[in-house]
Amino acid sequence: MTQAMNIGVFIPIGNNGWLLSENAPQYKPSFDLNKQITLKAEHYGFDFALSMIKLRGFGGKTEFWDHNLESFTLMAGLAAVTSRIKLYATAPTLCLPPAIVARMASTIDSISNGRFGINLVTGWQRPEYSQMGLWPGDEYFGRRYEYLSEYAQILRELWETGRSDLKGEFFQMEDCRLSPRPQAEMKIICAGQSAAGMAFTATYADYNFCFGKGVNTPTAFAPTVERLEEAKAKTGRDVSSYVLFMIISDETDEAARAKWEHYKAGADEEAIAWLGLQGAADTKSGADTNIRQMADPTSAVNINMGTLVGSYATVAALLDEVVSVPGTGGVLLTFDDFLKGLDDFGTRIQPLMRSRRHIAGASGPLAEVA
Repeated sequence: MTQAMNIGVFIPIGNNGWLLSENAPQYKPSFDLNKQITLKAEHYGFDFALSMIKLRGFGGKTEFWDHNLESFTLMAGLAAVTSRIKLYATAPTLCLPPAIVARMASTIDSISNGRFGINLVTGWQRPEYSQMGLWPGDEYFGRRYEYLSEYAQILRELWETGRSDLKGEFFQMEDCRLSPRPQAEMKIICAGQSAAGMAFTATYADYNFCFGKGVNTPTAFAPTVERLEEAKAKTGRDVSSYVLFMIISDETDEAARAKWEHYKAGADEEAIAWLGLQGAADTKSGADTNIRQMADPTSAVNINMGTLVGSYATVAALLDEVVSVPGTGGVLLTFDDFLKGLDDFGTRIQPLMRSRRHIAGASGPLAEVA
């Protein structure tokens, strides 16, 4: 029997989503676009929506990720217009003190009636933070998970007890208070893949996000999950892996493959070069494999995320293979064209998936999302 799969959508908070290509759909982010996407995802039975944070883009002809919304305020807006889907914002921990993030999270928990959680990122692209005078120096690369560990401890203390007195190397809390506290357990996501990142996730997080690998190789990420399983064995905590994939689908395998080749032919080489430069900047920590994979020039047109290309039936079968890897809880999906891609997924792909048979009555067309 195929294991049930949870599915999330990685909403396009930045321009052009996740394709660094002049031949891909070109668009700016907006609340209205992300509202349409999230409501479609909710309609089709998606389990969660996640927004990243990006404070400086890669430039190039497509101005890739030069235009971005802010994650917490976006998710607060989406919390008010949705009713079931879980929502996750990303905290840039070098910019926002943990006590402020704890309070923002508690506020969105109130708006959403307990449907909110947080993705914690340490920061890997120096110019995002140096532009604001917030980069602590390159030695931070080697110590970022020590910093994040104190940060997560403060969050947990405030959410669970309403108070933190943590005295650490990076933070000095003095009878810090939080009220009201969240009504639901606040889940934490991390995407660190280095040894330090895995150890942090196994200790403090609830879910670990990792990149899928290659084109139509849905289980190639398995070694990453195995590494998390080893880290979990030391902490005894229940942490599941979620895998990032882009879906490029069409009526036939040939039509989908033609779209993929068209996107690759229009690759924004200037933006890709910037990505490579920033990915190589961390010489202190043996950079996370996620960052190295993103910057690999092999298929940087979509940041080297795992890519599922094919007919609706082909993609459904490939997705069903993902949860055959022990320790995998689900997938986080991106699309070349989010609005059409979500409709195609909900009406053409999901009904064919064995791992989504528990979703009932959510495969019909969505008439209205406004």
